[in-house]
Amino acid sequence: MPYETIIYSTADQVVTVSLNRPDVMNGLNTQMRGELLHAVKRAPLDGRVLVITGAGKAFCSGQDLGDAKTVATIDMEGVLRDEYEPMLRAIFDCPIPTIAAVNGAAAGAGANLALACDVVIATESAIFLQAFSRIGLIPDAGGTYWLPRQVGMARAMGAALFAEPVSAKQAVDWGMIWEMAPDISFRDKVAERAKQLANGPTEGYRLTKQALRGSFDNTLEEQLETEATLQGKAGRTYDFQEGVSAFLDKRPAKYEGR
Repeated sequence: MPYETIIYSTADQVVTVSLNRPDVMNGLNTQMRGELLHAVKRAPLDGRVLVITGAGKAFCSGQDLGDAKTVATIDMEGVLRDEYEPMLRAIFDCPIPTIAAVNGAAAGAGANLALACDVVIATESAIFLQAFSRIGLIPDAGGTYWLPRQVGMARAMGAALFAEPVSAKQAVDWGMIWEMAPDISFRDKVAERAKQLANGPTEGYRLTKQALRGSFDNTLEEQLETEATLQGKAGRTYDFQEGVSAFLDKRPAKYEGR
């Protein structure tokens, strides 16, 4: 599939998808959502970690309000069900680790697109903005799911109602994102983290994601059962055998993700 609104690249088992509509701060339109969905599904075939970032100065400004299809028809429900939901589910269910490299402003659906990834790394000057209330809407693109779980109800409610920018430092302090890096070293930090995950136990990462995400819906007893089941699967992987052998041999492990 040829891409027009994103840039897809691979290097050293790292797949990078750059949202590429810098003239509108990488605003999401129908075509970009479709291309991003395709790219996320393709990524596990080409690499062992997926990095999503933005071209230019912004990460993503959210829904492109100049997109005639969505604004003219005002079918917000249909767009969310038919276009946003498959894209977000693909990111959430991606079997390899996903990193949102937030290189600038992440607003509206763009902020929540970032939060859908496993790890968010932001440049120091980045901001996160739940802009929806400014135009009479509710947070969507998973915002009402991610925010309360990551920052608690009080902060989620304030961010949604007041629609005030949350700085990268605030986002780290709140537990909204994993880390930030100075603007000058941001790309190096993202590359370092991506390489770390690409060289790690891919199947173990997949099972870890499954265990952590399922915990919100489980009792302690159910989660302990889940842990036992998934740990049993992890213990039968090549990566576990290699990890133990490397530990005993006092050498770096060479994981193959199988």
